[in-house]
Amino acid sequence: MKAKILIVDDDPDIATMLEDRLQASDYGTIVARDGVQALEMVEQEAPHLMLLDLDMPRLTGLDVLKRLPKVRPAEDLPVIVMTAHGSIQAAVDAMKDGAYDFLTKPLDKDHLLFVIGKALERDSLKRQVACLKSEVDSRYASIVGASPKIRTVLEAAQRAAKSDASVLLLGASGTGKELLARSIHQWSPRHAMPLVVINCVALTETLLENELFGHERGAFTGADRLQKGKLEMADGGTVFLDEIGDMPLPLQAKLLRVLQDREFHRVGGTRLVSVNIRVIAATNKDLKQAVKVGDFREDLFFRLNVISLTLPPLRDRPDDLPALAKFFLNRHAKEAKRPGMMFTPAAMDALDRYSWPGNIRELDNVIARAVILSPTDAIEPNALALDFGSAAGRGDAPPYLTLPYHESMEAHSRHIIEQALLDAEGNQTKAAERLRLQRTYLARLLKQQRQKQEERAGEDGEGVETAVKA
Repeated sequence: MKAKILIVDDDPDIATMLEDRLQASDYGTIVARDGVQALEMVEQEAPHLMLLDLDMPRLTGLDVLKRLPKVRPAEDLPVIVMTAHGSIQAAVDAMKDGAYDFLTKPLDKDHLLFVIGKALERDSLKRQVACLKSEVDSRYASIVGASPKIRTVLEAAQRAAKSDASVLLLGASGTGKELLARSIHQWSPRHAMPLVVINCVALTETLLENELFGHERGAFTGADRLQKGKLEMADGGTVFLDEIGDMPLPLQAKLLRVLQDREFHRVGGTRLVSVNIRVIAATNKDLKQAVKVGDFREDLFFRLNVISLTLPPLRDRPDDLPALAKFFLNRHAKEAKRPGMMFTPAAMDALDRYSWPGNIRELDNVIARAVILSPTDAIEPNALALDFGSAAGRGDAPPYLTLPYHESMEAHSRHIIEQALLDAEGNQTKAAERLRLQRTYLARLLKQQRQKQEERAGEDGEGVETAVKA
């Protein structure tokens, strides 16, 4: 997207001259003839930079600088002040009120373009730093793993990174989808621009809409000034939409518009905002099934699913477990100021036998806890506190595996359905999605299980009655 520059000058000749020079240098321009109109345009047009004359009617340039923070944060709009009166005091006053730089008329074309370029570059860097401070954490340092499954995913991701195509990351919770999204951004031509992360399930629909698109002044109670959304903050960079499968349907329609046209309206606004973004989305849900049951828009699914990458669960990449365990141990031991910590052979055996239902996130948490709680630098199995009793460990077979074939299959079916209902808090529709079953088919299975339980109860009652008679 072209940088949009607001020219504020009551002299029409100077304004026209600046328009011509800036447009010739591939900048977009808008013009205000006085300070009042300038403040209105800052709200309505959201320029990237302001060229502000100091000597104007109605409101002077210094008055505009003083009132600007009420309309838009001063750090969000670089202002270059222009004046024919090159007094030192005017420059000092302008810089105190937030001006980026101070130029005297007549303006030198090359110097003007140089200062504008530097101001826009600084603004871009400030946006990147703000995003990095809020989003980047040392946990996202690198992707660890050399197993065939993860290498296949990484090679495909590196090829995908070179394009601007949308990427859909699939896989169970905790498999590292956000880390892969960050890596794709770093491998892409957009790596110098921001990566903005938006969690689609952490906020209500109203708050998520505001988070995505921002709002205009007066859009709702408390909206006392224009606020950019994260899509706008990511201009030139990448947007990572985490848990996209949980985005409310009304917002899915608005997101589809962004993906198609790269433009949107802020909340409470009527003017279109254009953005140049690359979209990466992630979910642990089966979006095809969600489309079938009407929980996800089919057209949005096709827009997102240009390149699809599925991260394998940790249990399917056991060869990577030692390297991952060492990586997390070194990091957490350094943070805890306990260098030299290591796993005993018994602890490594326990890590290997466990099936890691929570995937890499669970491994990270288990090792963090062990580093804190281990009384010595040699981590023993008890410090890991792995729950093999829940049939999570590969070495501990679930009880139903010892039953005859048909009884074992029936017990296993009952177990996974009960677990899905537990995870879905009793919601049969969500449980069916987790099991990738039709809602009606799950209801039929539950009915069959209840009937069999009632039959067994009846048989047990008959047995007791027979025994009593005997």
